[in-house]
Amino acid sequence: MSGRHLNALVCHPASAASGIIALAVAADYSANGLALNFRLTGDPHDFIIPPPSPATATDGLWQHTCCEAFIASDSGTDYREFNFSPSGQWAAYRFTDYRGRDERFQAPLAPLSTFRLLPDGFQLDATIARALLPTAAMLHVGLSAVIEGSDGSRSYWALSHGGPAPDFHLRSSFTLQLETP
Repeated sequence: MSGRHLNALVCHPASAASGIIALAVAADYSANGLALNFRLTGDPHDFIIPPPSPATATDGLWQHTCCEAFIASDSGTDYREFNFSPSGQWAAYRFTDYRGRDERFQAPLAPLSTFRLLPDGFQLDATIARALLPTAAMLHVGLSAVIEGSDGSRSYWALSHGGPAPDFHLRSSFTLQLETP
């Protein structure tokens, strides 16, 4: 399916979702790449937003509030991971197999993101250029987020959870299918 898709994320049952009412992601794949619009609804006092930082590639963003996309082609075991922090920092990884990170990979360009804190939550918009995505007729996408609670807890949100513990790398969680233009 191509075009714009609105997708509700669900909290992993092993994590607490205190104060979060809903988390949804609109995904739209076009000739320019993949546009993602994450929208969290909840009391902003119930979650922590990292402070603004320079928009640079940074590891470990998942340890705090972070929106993510995992993208694979319709064949093979390789996939990409993209992390977007409300701080403006980002990460882009290539994996050759389940959690088999290609350490030589360096993104040829930065994905773009903007963040807005809202009275009833936040919105994070991200664009992943086509040059960063796998080449395929069909992409399998896993959309997810880690939300750091103001009490120090973390909740793990995804389209689908394929295991007893939160694990966004599981291919069975890449449930959104997008045709490439």
